[in-house]
Amino acid sequence: MTDEPTGPASLPPRRVWVLALVAPVVLLLDILTKVVAVATLADGPPVRLLGGLVNLVLVRNPGAAFSMATGYTWVLSIIALGVVVVIVRISRKLRSVGWAIALGLVLGGALGNLVDRVFRAPGPLQGHVVDIISVVEPDGSFFPVFNLADSAIVCGGILLVLLALTGRELDGTRANAPERETAGE
Repeated sequence: MTDEPTGPASLPPRRVWVLALVAPVVLLLDILTKVVAVATLADGPPVRLLGGLVNLVLVRNPGAAFSMATGYTWVLSIIALGVVVVIVRISRKLRSVGWAIALGLVLGGALGNLVDRVFRAPGPLQGHVVDIISVVEPDGSFFPVFNLADSAIVCGGILLVLLALTGRELDGTRANAPERETAGE
């Protein structure tokens, strides 16, 4: 028998507030960077940073990464909306700061690209996502051009995988690790 309390009283406090802080910050920063990019990069050459390692360029992407699903913007919009709904639904169980940060990054990024798909030309659920950042080559030939929302989704996804691999659960508990045999016992 263990001395550790079990049941709902032993769970850490809910961490929805962390998700509720991270997601809107990501969304706001994504919208601001896109507004600035559209206003300043529209008719000019790419802006080279770090000796050309990073380039700021304006690309309107009708598809997903690597220009996949071009012409299926409405499907990508529905997928993004589904991600938002799932994250909001599971947030009731959220008691882990790590999971809250990761889900906040994914939620903010999904909302950022969804805003583009809903409100940008050529029309609702067909809007092209504004991509801004290109690494090595300004035309996206080395790596696809991306935006802050894409970065947040990828970083959040990586964090989710790391949390799952280390046994950290959504509710703040740790998955039962196999008991280790200690030498000399």
